[in-house]
Parts: sequence; C-alpha cells; structure tokens
Amino acid sequence: MRDLANWTACPAPQPVTIEGRYVRLEAYDRAAHLEALWHDAFGGLAINPLLKYFTQDDFSGIEDFGAWLSAVQTKSGWITEVFRDRATDKVVGMANYMRADAANGVVEVGGVAHGPAMARSALSTEAHYLMARHVFEDLGYRRYEWKCHSETQRSRTAALRLGFTFEGIFRQHMISKHANRDTAWYSIIDREWPPIRTAFETWLSPGNFDGEGHQRRRLEDIRAELSVKEQA
Repeated sequence: MRDLANWTACPAPQPVTIEGRYVRLEAYDRAAHLEALWHDAFGGLAINPLLKYFTQDDFSGIEDFGAWLSAVQTKSGWITEVFRDRATDKVVGMANYMRADAANGVVEVGGVAHGPAMARSALSTEAHYLMARHVFEDLGYRRYEWKCHSETQRSRTAALRLGFTFEGIFRQHMISKHANRDTAWYSIIDREWPPIRTAFETWLSPGNFDGEGHQRRRLEDIRAELSVKEQA
C-alpha cells in the first residue's frame, strides 16, 4: 500500500480521448455519437434486451436514449466514453466513469454496453485496459470498481476476466426496473495494477493472435503465469 501521509485528492475524471491499437475512446458528444450508438452500435430497439440489467426503464426510441445519456451526465456526473473500432471507424459501444470519490481516490466503471461488433474481438479488452490505465496512471486513483446486478452472469464473468477481484454481494442494494437488485461488487486496487497491466499488454500484442484473429493465450492464463513468476 502506498504511503498516504501526504495524500491529496485525485483529479476528477474528465472527458478524454485515448488512442489504442484496436479501439479509440472518445468523449461522448451528442451530435457526433448519439445516432451512431443507437443505430450502429446497439441496433435501435435491440438496445433494450442488451441493457436488461441497467436500472432505467426500456427506451421507446432514440430520443429516450439521448435524454437518458444527457441526464446521467448532467445529474449523476457520469463521464461517458464511446468506443470506436479503428479498423472500421464504426462506433461499437460505450462505458462510463461513475461515482468518482476524488478525495479517497475511488472511481467506478459502469453503464458498460458492448454492441455485437465487440463480441469475440480485442476491442472490449483494449477498451477496458485503456480506461483502467487512465484511472491509475494518469489520474492516480487507488481503487477502480465494477458493480453489476448479481443476476447478470456475463458482466460478472467479464469483471473476473479483466482482473477485478470479487468482493461480495450487497443485498437489496437498489430497486431496478421495479424489482429488487442485489449488486455484485468487484475492484482493482493500485498495487494490483502493474501485473494486470502487463497481462493486458501481453494479451493485446499482435503476436497473441493467429491469422484469423483468434487468441493464442487467454488473458486469465497470462495473468496467472505472471502471478506464479512473481511469487517464485
């Protein structure tokens, strides 16, 4: 754990553009991104089953979706980052920096929505690597959180694959879509970040993919191998 004797608050997350090898993170701009998110990334009303475990009601159209995005930014302080596939220049998904506690160096990644084009590709892994790297290395945060509905197994599996540690279930944490939500909590803390970063970079390297774009080694296996070497 770092020495906190002279700790000062971290900067609050701000909209940022970050270039990766496979994906570009772009700060959400309604004029530039709303239609691309709605139509290209999420397939219009197909967004509703995709966001089944989000807390807001289903959207009836793009105006509802746009109003929700504006509200979570202005009222809840979310920083929405849009994912753009560098190979196709298409918008493919989004995530948000949420509930920043700059005084204590804690921030959450949430409102994560991966469109179908992100499936079985390096896009989602790199997008989350870039978001985490920005939090720990550019902003100096101590703790990066991932929270999700306890029933969404896909999100829970993704958190573990990306290197987050499961911390438990907050029972009756909130009411979501007029029903109870128990929330699963995950985190990465600053001292865990260096080997997690190395695993991300090893997995994302071009040599880890064959000619058809299939991974040669799993991210979890790379991280486990690094842990064994560290303990040796």
